[in-house]
Amino acid sequence: MAASTESFYLGFDFSTQQLKVVAVDGNLSVVHQDNVQFDSELPEFGTQGGVHIHADSLTVTSPVLMWVKQHGSVYWRKGTNQVLRDLQPGKSLHELLKGGFAVSDSPVWMDSSTTEQCQYLETAVGGAQRVADITGSRAYERFTGNQIAKIYKAQPEKYEDTERISLVSSFAASLFLGSYAAIDYSDGSGMNLMDIFSKQWADSCLEATAPHLEERLGAPVHSSAVLGLLSPYHVTRYGFPEDCKVVAFTGDNPGSLAGMRLQEGDIAVSLGTSDTVFLWIKEPRPTVEGHIFCNPVDRPSYMALICYKNGSLTRERIRNKCAGGSWEVFSSVLRTTPIGNYGNIGIYFDAMEITPSAVGVHRFDKENTKVAGFSAQGEIRALVEGQFLAKRVHAEKLGYKIMLATGGASSNKDILQVLSDVFDAPVYTIDVANSACLGCGYRALFSNAGPGELRYWVCRFLFQPSTNTPALNHQLILVFGLNHNSGFSWCYCRARTKDCACSSSPGPELKNAAIGTLMEIHVQSDSCCYSI
Repeated sequence: MAASTESFYLGFDFSTQQLKVVAVDGNLSVVHQDNVQFDSELPEFGTQGGVHIHADSLTVTSPVLMWVKQHGSVYWRKGTNQVLRDLQPGKSLHELLKGGFAVSDSPVWMDSSTTEQCQYLETAVGGAQRVADITGSRAYERFTGNQIAKIYKAQPEKYEDTERISLVSSFAASLFLGSYAAIDYSDGSGMNLMDIFSKQWADSCLEATAPHLEERLGAPVHSSAVLGLLSPYHVTRYGFPEDCKVVAFTGDNPGSLAGMRLQEGDIAVSLGTSDTVFLWIKEPRPTVEGHIFCNPVDRPSYMALICYKNGSLTRERIRNKCAGGSWEVFSSVLRTTPIGNYGNIGIYFDAMEITPSAVGVHRFDKENTKVAGFSAQGEIRALVEGQFLAKRVHAEKLGYKIMLATGGASSNKDILQVLSDVFDAPVYTIDVANSACLGCGYRALFSNAGPGELRYWVCRFLFQPSTNTPALNHQLILVFGLNHNSGFSWCYCRARTKDCACSSSPGPELKNAAIGTLMEIHVQSDSCCYSI
């Protein structure tokens, strides 16, 4: 069979519990999805929930040869860059890189054992607010700079043996590139090391972390930077084309921002291993609560973000305890119990929470009296409503117009209905739950395409608040390329309606469209949206 001449774009998500991949074509249609579950499919690494939780309950790591997540760090042993350049296609990466890491078990985002290093950084730089003013966040235990500082202090010989320090994102890019890949601005914003305004490493933070650190990090790059061609190893071993390019890898939340096509004023709630609230902003004002990251799509812009450690793992624990391990039973309880849970509310911090810094399970009845427990049905609703109430408090501080949901739990309509009820607002989703993968596929295409080639569409489903049955509303977003030779770049078209009907008008006339023109385009479809 003749080889296909069509181009495809891969987006990867190296998350806590699994490795996911999405492939899109030139029209941004998803053509393939797949995943590898670490616990069940790679049992030889002995992880639970994708991680190793150490005896102090604060130190959390993952084997580098298996995989880790955002805010994780990878310590390449001296000489490994040459190993990457000389990879032998007849052997697996696992075999080739077995001796390539100075630290074999790397700290991940769930680790909270670096309080001492955080306090030192804030003192050295001039306080928590000063650290936030520079790096976008006060010093956080899970951030890479503080993890590096702990390794330098506790294992100086391993730090000395380290040639390059990568984030998980740049580590993955290095495997595809066949040499050390640069850290991108967006993921680099979550390290307490980069000045988010100059987009360079901050000298005061580097000096407070470890010696000779800048040379171990390399210079950061924009998230759309093309790093180079795919390593010959993958071309020979897996049949990739020789001209396949590698675009800078980024973090999962920046990837989701790209995948959900957020615009200024939109806010996203990501429901994953960790839950996250984030939005696109133009004028960053860092505070000691939450984070400001560089925007992975638009260079002058930023994204505001608040992360909650107790996300899907806590929901899974309550599911196992109160619903017999069944999501169907869990969802049925949400459908049949009343909004407000008879005044009962719960706070479920199984692990040390990030915002706020607290741990433990706390339950209160309608009289605001602390109680030992609820019924199984009350426990399920108290958990979900409590999680979303915390998010609403912070979302209202950030300000938002439109709310979107993503992550694994966003495929559960009953959980989304509670989200809509708590926020008393419509909630939109996209038809691909793996928005981080999707966004990275989009970024790959965008980095490879000229402005006149872009055409983009996606469906959203509208969930009306305070109804038992979510109302589905087909939404079309189109970014279409105009004639690049005539001087046009691209126009942005967005259709949003507040009811549950699409108009029956045919495709729009685009010939006379001007740059920047906003058009309302309504497309009739019984089951899906489609590109024009």
